Amino acid sequence: MERKANYVLIGLFTVAVVAAAFGFVFWIHHTSGKKQSVVYRVIFDTSVSGLRRGAPVLFNGIRVGEVTDLQLTPDKPSQVTATLQVNKATPIRSDTRVGLEFAGLTGVASVSLKGVSATTPLIEREEGEPPTLNADLNASQDLMRAVHEALNNANAVIAENRESLHKSIQDLAVFTAALSRNADGIDDVVNNTKQATASIRDLAGQLEKRTEEITSGVNKMTDAATKQINTVGGDAHRAIINIDKAVTDLTKNPQRILFGGGNK
Repeated sequence: MERKANYVLIGLFTVAVVAAAFGFVFWIHHTSGKKQSVVYRVIFDTSVSGLRRGAPVLFNGIRVGEVTDLQLTPDKPSQVTATLQVNKATPIRSDTRVGLEFAGLTGVASVSLKGVSATTPLIEREEGEPPTLNADLNASQDLMRAVHEALNNANAVIAENRESLHKSIQDLAVFTAALSRNADGIDDVVNNTKQATASIRDLAGQLEKRTEEITSGVNKMTDAATKQINTVGGDAHRAIINIDKAVTDLTKNPQRILFGGGNK
């Protein structure tokens, strides 16, 4: 029994130590985050569809905080109040533009802050009350308005060209039906094209082979002619040597023509 009791105490002590460690880490993270951030209140005079608690707060596209709370204004049903936890170093001024920014067309929204002037004074903070910013209605609806305008323009184009689109669809259907009816003929054309391509390849191979044969024959003829020319040239050269020798002998012994005899 004592051994079992010791195991229980060890287990409880381990759980308590782990819980204390997690609590300490959470406390450090929570308190340090509060010291480095400030709270702002933003009033929207329009729908904030897509905005949720925990949504990012972006300043010129850079995340500087998050949305911590969303509430309706009791005396003004058209307003929504959002509470923001923003990095203390964020330069939020009185002319900072506030709006909603949507991630593509998914409808997920974030609070968008955009700086305007570097000389405008920073927003003053009152004791116990967070500074209040008013969202720009136009900035909040720019993207959604652009989407609606694009859809409206697309609908208008479709409506204006309804007959043309209908005729194009009919023509496409007729063309598709014609292709279906003449599928065998198309296959024949493709097969004939393949056969013609194969014939052209064979002809090209034969031409290449014939060209090689002609080139080889010309080379042989050229070699034979060269040899013949060299032979004739050699005989002519020897004849020239003999003539030169005879002239030399005649010059040395001219009486040889009249009286005959050997060289002296």
